[in-house]
Amino acid sequence: MKGLVALITGGASGLGLACAKRFIKQGARVIICDLPSSKGNEIVAHWDSISNTPTQELDENLDKLAATESVRHDQQGGKVDFQKIFAKDTTSTNENIQKQAPIFFAADVTNEQQIQDIFNKIKQEYNRLDAVLNCAGIGVAFRTYNINKRAMHGLEEFRRVLDVNTAGTFNVIRWACHVMADNQPDAQGQRGVIINTASVAAYEGQIGQVAYAASKGAIVSMTLPLARDLSNMGVRVCAIAPGVFHTPMLAALPAKVRLLLGNMVPFPARLGNSDDYAQLAQAIIENPYLNGEVIRLDGALRMPP
Repeated sequence: MKGLVALITGGASGLGLACAKRFIKQGARVIICDLPSSKGNEIVAHWDSISNTPTQELDENLDKLAATESVRHDQQGGKVDFQKIFAKDTTSTNENIQKQAPIFFAADVTNEQQIQDIFNKIKQEYNRLDAVLNCAGIGVAFRTYNINKRAMHGLEEFRRVLDVNTAGTFNVIRWACHVMADNQPDAQGQRGVIINTASVAAYEGQIGQVAYAASKGAIVSMTLPLARDLSNMGVRVCAIAPGVFHTPMLAALPAKVRLLLGNMVPFPARLGNSDDYAQLAQAIIENPYLNGEVIRLDGALRMPP
């Protein structure tokens, strides 16, 4: 991982932020891409404190900060004392590795020009790109038709989920390949690794998840063709299909619902932690024979309707 240049979309929270923290601790150079409305600039500005905070706690505390202007803008120049707010992470790291704060680029993954601009900047700044993690995604919850309310699922909502989760992922991939093509291959002929985020909803979508399940099912189906398409240039493609994870998307649910979901997992009976995902992403990058595979990360969970 040392010296690796990685782009992480959706990198300002949840799974993406956990990957950024883990990769940087291993000596990688990380670019995070997220929406302009995200906490990306805040995260980069206070990385020393944020990198030592468990990701789940970080999401919760940043949300509290965003709602507390008096804490965000104190009397000492508008700086937030993250050292006092966040707990320390006890994860051991190699202190001999030089760790650099990530770079943040604000962009919408569905916007062609914004994504093209990001990859142009990556090319200028690093002259290479070794790994891409596509963690940007959204979800909605609507039945196809609600007979009680005589209401149907909105077409625009359905399109938006597919646009961000599927087309947005593909948009990033195609521009990533444009940069990776100029990489010098390693001893095994590898030029790069791409990891996409699917979901167990691709296999067991629940009631109200038709749009989300369709978008993640597409990610699953894209994995093998992408790996085959890019095999001649030495780029590997895998996908991770997480189960129920403690992420900002799931945090919107009531605490009792999150507890119920965690107890449904056979073993370990808990919600997934963001670093569980990051650990698997690192393993995919480090294992040169993993390619064209979708890996479920769900504690043996099979979702009911």
